[in-house]
Amino acid sequence: MPRIRLSNPGFLVGALLLMLCVPAQASYYVYQMPDGSRLMTDRPQRDKSLKLIKRSRQVSNVGRVAAAGYRSSPTVNYLRFESLIHQAARRHQVDAALVKAVIRTESYFNPNATSRVGASGLMQLMPQTAARYGITDLYSPKQNIEAGVQHLKYLLERYPDQLSHVLAAYNAGENAVDKYNGIPPYNETRNYVKKVMQFLEVYNDWP
Repeated sequence: MPRIRLSNPGFLVGALLLMLCVPAQASYYVYQMPDGSRLMTDRPQRDKSLKLIKRSRQVSNVGRVAAAGYRSSPTVNYLRFESLIHQAARRHQVDAALVKAVIRTESYFNPNATSRVGASGLMQLMPQTAARYGITDLYSPKQNIEAGVQHLKYLLERYPDQLSHVLAAYNAGENAVDKYNGIPPYNETRNYVKKVMQFLEVYNDWP
């Protein structure tokens, strides 16, 4: 079955009907796209920019998850976690707009997002990073945001007045940034830094 990208509710019914034609033993996947739309497919994807939202053998299960994406918006999504974001940002003296921009880029405010490499939760923390900050539940919005903001604070102090370096390190690791003395020549990291900076402008303009 071909990949089905769902960017508006009008495609949902047709997509589900198509998926009903696939043999019952197939697995179905829902991925979050970088622009916030969702991809439904019967094949696992290797694109690192996609975040796995749901895997199931039941069409109805993935259908509900895909449909949920249409009822969300950047404003509504971030408002769900507004209090947690601002509390952690104040506690660690990190710009709340920056935290929102990172979360938007990392998970589109989906606390259950999981990447192929094992990054999880709102701020897409790797297990070793989570352990560094005492995380016990990667999918807890409170714990994930707390650890993610602490990690941003650490990077901001490591690369003062070099926000692009901070974001590149959040995505690719400090070793890569140090090796290239800046944003490493990885398309994923370069695109990541660009997206976060764009979202930062958006959230700076919002209340």
